[in-house]
Amino acid sequence: MSALTVMTKNEGRLFLREPAAVFWSLAFPIALLVIFGLIPAFRATDPDTGLRLINVYTPTVILLAMTFLAVSGLPTTVTIYRERLILKRLATTPIGRTKMLGAQLIVNLVFEACMVIVVLAIARLAYDVPLADNIIGYLLSLALIAIVLLSLGLLVAAVVPTSKVATAVGTILFFPLMFFAGLWIPIQAMPHTLASISTYTPLGAAMKCLEASAAGDWPGIGYVGALIAYAVVFGGLAVKLFRWE
Repeated sequence: MSALTVMTKNEGRLFLREPAAVFWSLAFPIALLVIFGLIPAFRATDPDTGLRLINVYTPTVILLAMTFLAVSGLPTTVTIYRERLILKRLATTPIGRTKMLGAQLIVNLVFEACMVIVVLAIARLAYDVPLADNIIGYLLSLALIAIVLLSLGLLVAAVVPTSKVATAVGTILFFPLMFFAGLWIPIQAMPHTLASISTYTPLGAAMKCLEASAAGDWPGIGYVGALIAYAVVFGGLAVKLFRWE
């Protein structure tokens, strides 16, 4: 097996041994979706918008788990490895330290994919939430969103000095990101100015891409362009500023 494969398997096992990571990345979004689904108002059709809240909140729940993994879980793990000099020691081995980061990204992507499949399956089977009419556009949007969020997570890991600071910064980022994704107030119910601002934040643009794909359209070029720009900026800064030691 290649060194990257071995590292990925090891990182996957370590991830599964962290109850908090498994809870926030898989158990919590499922529990939150089930709770929303048990509320009659969430299953009823809104006469003003013609939408059911459970349909609106299903992609929000997916984004919540993806965001937690990217801006909290990934930076904390990487900074712990830096603090413990694991990254420094890996530089002296044939494995190399970049493979550690590659393994982390792969593990996060795999768990995000598993979470998406489970959440969409429960939403469809238990609450009759329709699958996206443009499923290819939906999956491509999710892939792009994952790249943006993981790039942001690597940027946090690149600049914060300790794991405690990484956890704090991740928490600080999490709430405004999720606010503009519509966790507390659906974007459709936001005042016009706030909704306009939201659509060009990372998760606001992400929601617009998912909504368009769900309706059978292709995501708007403006929203896709915004996500690509975020990925380039976050990823470029992460590479430039990353400290191995």
